[in-house]
Amino acid sequence: MISLLPKPQLAFRPQNKSSFLLFQHPVKYKFQMARSAAEETADSGAFSRTPSSFRNIISRDPNSPFPAEPGRYHLYIAYACPWACRCLSYLKIKGLEKAIAFTPVKPKWEKTKADEEHLGWVFPASDTEDPGAEPDTVNGAKSIRDLYELANANYSGKYSVPVLWDKKLKTIVNNESSDIIRMFNTEFNHLAENPALNLYPPHSQAQIDEINEWVYDGINNGVYKCGFAKKQGPYDEAVKKLFEALDRCEEILSKQRYLCGSALTEADIRLFVTLIRFDEVYTVHFKCNKKMVREYPNLFNYTKDIFQTPGMSSTVNMDHIKRHYYGSHPSIDPLGIIPAGPCVDYSLPHDRDRFSA
Repeated sequence: MISLLPKPQLAFRPQNKSSFLLFQHPVKYKFQMARSAAEETADSGAFSRTPSSFRNIISRDPNSPFPAEPGRYHLYIAYACPWACRCLSYLKIKGLEKAIAFTPVKPKWEKTKADEEHLGWVFPASDTEDPGAEPDTVNGAKSIRDLYELANANYSGKYSVPVLWDKKLKTIVNNESSDIIRMFNTEFNHLAENPALNLYPPHSQAQIDEINEWVYDGINNGVYKCGFAKKQGPYDEAVKKLFEALDRCEEILSKQRYLCGSALTEADIRLFVTLIRFDEVYTVHFKCNKKMVREYPNLFNYTKDIFQTPGMSSTVNMDHIKRHYYGSHPSIDPLGIIPAGPCVDYSLPHDRDRFSA
């Protein structure tokens, strides 16, 4: 498996409406593409995430090929997936649920084709089959793979979430979370219940971009570099960078409530989705065990603070998170046994209010 390109982090900037389409169709590579994150390991033994393929942009401009219209778009997510939960977080805190519905898949990967060995995200057959997961009532798909193949019959990449679907054109608009959250932040404000909330304000954009870069490399993607490394050297390098980045966050958060100061921003949502999974999964499953988040006083209280932000707790389904990671990666955990703990209570009081004054 050859995969040498990093996950793109150049997210959508709404002021550049002329570049509404970055990729009309996903690139069809001549070599065998990874079809899940578990396959994205280079010959060096290092994990190397492949880029997202669908990068169309929804705009508030009514003349756009993808205008921001109520009820037109549908978000497919997995509660287990931190990238998908970035998008779900925005849907919740911006108050966009009436404009954009979402469907969660089952937590544990299953066969996506009866005659193939590929494992991926699938939908339940009914609302009661797997609590928290829902059937696909938009397209009647049995798996996320079905959606990719419906959008492009020749698609050969990985079948990842999130998927932002256009019900009118019956295609995938975008599957890159960093793009989707920027769209949710600004392009649907006329439909949002909380339009005043701007998680990417102009005066903080340079700072947010700078923080996103090292948090993504060291922490968001860093835990995967640790977990999916197949040789000691790449693991050692990744785990060193991971805890250096966590230490850096701890230092920043010792002086201010959020990463960019006194206001919640995109940078905080992007960090939170990794932190909330860290002690329950990454410490054990991805061998990120030098230190737990709850051993960092500022990071732990910060995680509780964001979890208690209205709308955020509903994006966290720890049962789905644990069942996915421990049950879907046989190369790491062949028996799929789910650890009992640590069952961290993020609803307990935090001390971040001390910065409010």
